[in-house]
Amino acid sequence: MARIFYSMAGEGRGHAARARAMVECLRPDHELTLFAPGDAYDLLAPVYGGTEVRVFRIPGLRFHYTASHALDPVRTMREGFAYLWRLRRLIGRLKRSLREDGADLVITDFEPALARAAEEVGVPYVSLDHQHFLVVNDLSDLPWELRWKARLMGLFVRLYCRRPVETIVSQFYAPPLRPEFAHVHQVGVLLRPEVLAAQPQPGRHLLAYLRRETTANVLEAFEQLDMPVRVYGLGTRPSRGQVEFLPVSQQAFIDDLSAASVVVSTAGNQLVGEALYFRKPVLALPETNNFEQRINAHYLAAEGWGDWADPDTLTVEHLRAFLGRSNEFISRIDPTKVAGNAPALEAIQKHLPERAVGEGHAEPMPASNGRQPVPVLAGGDDIERELELEELQTAFVG
Repeated sequence: MARIFYSMAGEGRGHAARARAMVECLRPDHELTLFAPGDAYDLLAPVYGGTEVRVFRIPGLRFHYTASHALDPVRTMREGFAYLWRLRRLIGRLKRSLREDGADLVITDFEPALARAAEEVGVPYVSLDHQHFLVVNDLSDLPWELRWKARLMGLFVRLYCRRPVETIVSQFYAPPLRPEFAHVHQVGVLLRPEVLAAQPQPGRHLLAYLRRETTANVLEAFEQLDMPVRVYGLGTRPSRGQVEFLPVSQQAFIDDLSAASVVVSTAGNQLVGEALYFRKPVLALPETNNFEQRINAHYLAAEGWGDWADPDTLTVEHLRAFLGRSNEFISRIDPTKVAGNAPALEAIQKHLPERAVGEGHAEPMPASNGRQPVPVLAGGDDIERELELEELQTAFVG
């Protein structure tokens, strides 16, 4: 049994979904502590409350949007600098936790603080995310605009994890690796146990997953379709014809996804991959100014598993054309190539200490430094709030 610290970014549901998939693979034989900001904490804390898996809230980066529903790079960058200002204090707190709890391995999904803390205390760490495709893959087949943006963003991604012992990239598509990154593990999408347990079936409804910034023309196009549409992500609202707005519910969403005829959604890697696992064609609507989603949408269409459209100009004609090609898309989708859980777990296990597995958690495990374990940050599970209070106290005393 090993002690594993696991951190992830908190924007959207993809990072939390990947973490949940791997936690379920690892928790039968190992002790896990999760560090999650934003949406990731909100999704994971209720799932693991009262279990042996500990979940702590930490600060994280967030995307911000303009009044016209586009990604706001200026505000996002400004808030990013505020996060960086607090990063050193967060790293110090995580270093203390790594030492006190005797962590054996760190896994990070595009979250820089725990990776930095691991480097400074000498704990090996694994990078497991989607974003590193910007660094390790040969993206020369992209349109020039996306290609140069990928190169620029790749420089930023490199800073997140500087010296991992293993790099695992999870993606529903697989461009060739660049020669210098031939050692990288390129795996499919990491699937939660609820997804793996669901049985896909043919359906009559269109499933939509949208962000609150979605423009009105998308819903107007849905209304004009002659089929039921189930919309997640916009909260509960009165139905508009056959368009039904559903509250957040992980199991209900998976049930509707597995029984949909097609999917219309943002172009996040995780959701598109889950839809393809159920063999559902996807019409991707990449968020404005989100070039990573544009790249995902490009490869979705290039592989022939679906198509994409600009959400600001989407019309019912786009939807009908997509629906008319659904059988063509389905014939090309191979669900067996989508799931990446097994190869990802295999890559992680190479870096775990050789201890007996299957022992459960009945007996406390000595820390790797020889001391008995102590509770991680025993003062509470909200590290983000603790850091804010410390800053206020410092400013007051100063």
